[in-house]
Amino acid sequence: MKKIISLFGILFFVSGFLFAQETNLKVYNPNADAKTDIAKAIAKADSLHKNVFIQIGGNWCPWCLKFNKFCKSDTIIDTLMSNNYIVLHLNYSKENKNLEILKTLDFPQRFGFPVLVILDSKGKRIHTQDTALLESGDGYDRNKVINFLKYWTPRALNPKNFDK
Repeated sequence: MKKIISLFGILFFVSGFLFAQETNLKVYNPNADAKTDIAKAIAKADSLHKNVFIQIGGNWCPWCLKFNKFCKSDTIIDTLMSNNYIVLHLNYSKENKNLEILKTLDFPQRFGFPVLVILDSKGKRIHTQDTALLESGDGYDRNKVINFLKYWTPRALNPKNFDK
């Protein structure tokens, strides 16, 4: 029995260590000036005819880090994002909750973390996405994420594309 408990303890420690290594990325900066970063992202999006993709969460959140890694490791998703969005990671943590900014975005934290907010190139919030709806099993569903990204591109929202 002691061997089983010891083995379980070792497996638990190793799996925790591997998970920590996988998610030990510092995607979010608690010291960032979110208001300035959003203003810069909007200006860049406007000049490049893109939308702003804000991923709100924290380095403390395994699903936040998992979503970031998932998007970067899939070439189609990564390309969709870079071609259509200016991507910004907005921190929410005990060090900095960015509550004033979240208020201006209509309280997206109500959906949990990570939560995604899409702004148009003028800074208008056009969509908030609960990422739980993009999950499948213990990860994210590739097709759901791809479709979500396609639905909120500037081209998809262009009224001229619906006059046909």
